[in-house]
Amino acid sequence: MTPLPVRPLLAALWLAFGMALPATAQTPDAPFTAAQIEAAQYDGGPLPAGRSALTAKVQLLLDRSGTSPGVIDGFKGGMSQSAIKAFERRTGLPQDGIMDPHVWNLLQSFAERPVTQSYTITEADAAGLAASIPTDYAEKALMPAMAHTSVAERLGERFHMDERFIEFLNPGVALVPGATIQVMAPNPPLRGQVTRIIIDKDNRRVAGYNARGQMMVDYPATIGSSATPSPEGVHNVRTVAINPNYTYNPDVNFRQEGNDRKLVIPPGPNGPVGTVWIGLTKPTYGIHGTPTPSQLFSNQSMGCVRLTNWDAEELAGMVAIGGTTVEFLDAGVTIADVTGSGTAVSPPVADIALPQDGTPAPATPEPSQPLALPEAVTADMPAADPAASAPAADAAIPSADPLSDALTDALPDGFVVPAPEAAQP
Repeated sequence: MTPLPVRPLLAALWLAFGMALPATAQTPDAPFTAAQIEAAQYDGGPLPAGRSALTAKVQLLLDRSGTSPGVIDGFKGGMSQSAIKAFERRTGLPQDGIMDPHVWNLLQSFAERPVTQSYTITEADAAGLAASIPTDYAEKALMPAMAHTSVAERLGERFHMDERFIEFLNPGVALVPGATIQVMAPNPPLRGQVTRIIIDKDNRRVAGYNARGQMMVDYPATIGSSATPSPEGVHNVRTVAINPNYTYNPDVNFRQEGNDRKLVIPPGPNGPVGTVWIGLTKPTYGIHGTPTPSQLFSNQSMGCVRLTNWDAEELAGMVAIGGTTVEFLDAGVTIADVTGSGTAVSPPVADIALPQDGTPAPATPEPSQPLALPEAVTADMPAADPAASAPAADAAIPSADPLSDALTDALPDGFVVPAPEAAQP
């Protein structure tokens, strides 16, 4: 018998192996609709593997609560797990990052209206798009703006969605003006005053607290890298700029091959710092947006803190120049450690029974202690004494940070460009 050539043999073995796989392994991304997201109910256990309507619904409810999952994409992943863990911390539940009846029950506070909505694409949604964003900084500097590159990307930022998830929910629909599509339905940005920001390097979360010590917002983040770590200690917010440009200076910042002169990169959501820059009293460092929100947990930064553009915009509207401290926790220290929250080893209420076979849900027992949840719209809080809420600010001279050096001298102390009120469809 003549032996099969190696490549055809491997192909045949691979095909046979693939045919032997269970159906779920061959189709991990089964389609579902917005209606199925609305109807999704939790019946116990962890979230389903892969992408599911239930996970999309949970992500949206977490987003509304102010405990951001990053991009809403329907996938059970690291950012969703970290958001559940943060939600457990803020509500006094044991922190394991695993979906359970207690988390589901508390999330229903944010399910007062549908979690999806219809949206008709406008001419403005398709205007001013860039064909692509080059990697070369000299080419970036020649562009009019670091604009979105597609309608899907633009609407993804508006509805806090991964752009590919928009296409997933609307198969075969051309994203052009006049088309009506199904998207998620986040709440408008939370308002109020954040007087203390805590940055958790281990869990890659950024949490904001008001003057009463209540957590108002909590976001996933990219926080430095092993080569260019984020700073240490406590600092203050010095500047806030919306839609800033970016100055590439090879004598101060990193040097890109072929570019040896100063360049000004125009503003836009696909710029190096996204749509927001929150500068700190620690020179060259800041909190800012990113052009790649779905990659927060896989990207590295030049020492600064990256959030999704929409989370950074929300936070920028809540901080106060000179009145908001920013505390970088040491490795091994978490937000729960410094706030004393999320240390529970058992739920604050008895086990919650889930409805079965469409029967009405049983009454939920009241917790022995009230659970602190964020208000939908928070009243302005009095400014806090930074010394009362966090350690004294570190006045040490920083090491260079190539990414944020570009904005340090361009913005005077106290400079603020107010964010426009975002219209919600």
